[in-house]
Amino acid sequence: MPQQTQYHKNPEAVSGLNPEQYHVTQQDGTERPFANAYWDNHEPGIYVDVVSGEPLFASVDKYDSNSGWPSFTKPLAKTNVVERADSSHGMIRTEARSLHGDSHLGHIFNDGPAEKGGLRYCINSASLRFIHLDDLENAGYGEYRTLFTSDTNTGATTGMETT
Repeated sequence: MPQQTQYHKNPEAVSGLNPEQYHVTQQDGTERPFANAYWDNHEPGIYVDVVSGEPLFASVDKYDSNSGWPSFTKPLAKTNVVERADSSHGMIRTEARSLHGDSHLGHIFNDGPAEKGGLRYCINSASLRFIHLDDLENAGYGEYRTLFTSDTNTGATTGMETT
């Protein structure tokens, strides 16, 4: 069972954001496809909110959607990703935001892999900080190491997911 950590919108983290991170997370922006930090990252680890540090996604649920942005089939903990209706830009979409950091993350689409539930969490790299598997313990996310054992990375329930 994961430790209960208090996550919140950290004003110091917000003030330390680079212009693109600020535009994406605080002003609901979108970074350019294929020109961002994690669209082609294939390293094992987890992705956390750049503002609050709350765990959002795991590399075991990441896939190449050919969109140019990091895409995931599901969040690490559904409770940490809030879904909101978004009718901006003349489209009706579902926005993904972090629960505690209130950061704009990206959007959720129904064109993901059918065998994994059919959803695509299309997320801006600028809203994320990647914690490599080797650094999980030192960064305070050691409880997520179990995601990367041969028993759990085949889609088995880890006990960390919530519905």
